[in-house]
Amino acid sequence: MEKAKPSMQSHDLQLQEAVFLQGHQEQSIIQRRITEWLILARIQFTIIREAWVWIFIMACMFPLTTLLFLKFFTVDPTPAVMTRIITGNMLFGLIVMGLNSMAQEISWQKHQGHFTYYSSLPIAKVNFIFANLLRGLIMSVPSFIILALIGQLAYGIQFHYSWGLVPVLLLTVFSVVGAGVLIGFWSPSHQLTNMLVQALMMFISFLTPVMVDMNQLPGILQWFSYIFPTTYAAEAMREVLISGWSGSVAWNTLILLFFSLLSIVLILKKIDWRVEK
Repeated sequence: MEKAKPSMQSHDLQLQEAVFLQGHQEQSIIQRRITEWLILARIQFTIIREAWVWIFIMACMFPLTTLLFLKFFTVDPTPAVMTRIITGNMLFGLIVMGLNSMAQEISWQKHQGHFTYYSSLPIAKVNFIFANLLRGLIMSVPSFIILALIGQLAYGIQFHYSWGLVPVLLLTVFSVVGAGVLIGFWSPSHQLTNMLVQALMMFISFLTPVMVDMNQLPGILQWFSYIFPTTYAAEAMREVLISGWSGSVAWNTLILLFFSLLSIVLILKKIDWRVEK
């Protein structure tokens, strides 16, 4: 019995040491993943910093000109119509940068072989994806803020700002940017990507309930609208800016969360560092 007791104690000590080492290893992996993401995020931030002037112009030029055109074109619009015009142009800026620009940029990098460099690094693909999503967020949010301020001044209305605007804004950006990143990684050719995102940009902006009300569209376009996250984003954005958080806003926000998660899952399945020859 006396010999068996030290043996059991030794076994317990070895087990405790193994558990400690496993926990330390898992902690080291988490720290390494965080460090990877921070480095990749800094790379994306550097790209934005070097071209922030052009990004700013592209993010604001098209939606701002559309906003001012509709201001001159509409006669005595109601507050609901004014809110729809402003939020529609805010989403238009997001579509230009998050869907169009991100898809073209990632497609260009893919077909130029830039991802071969990243494939040679010991990094997780999910970190590279989230770094690109962060880049899309940084590129898109300024246009949201600028168009909201200019729209209020141009139409003389005041939005209702509340905490509910934060999740709506973030999930709107991530759902649209996620679609753009997915198209960029899927891209079979850069020319096809350019044509596809240009067509999608115009279709989503003007033939779905972004600039217009759902009831103003033909029945077939109403059905097509439900497959785009911008339909739910436009509805949630309008309601939260007019009356604050509500059950309808919560439902649309939940759908935007689904689109965001779906895009991440599809990107993880479709991402490929190299172009197939």
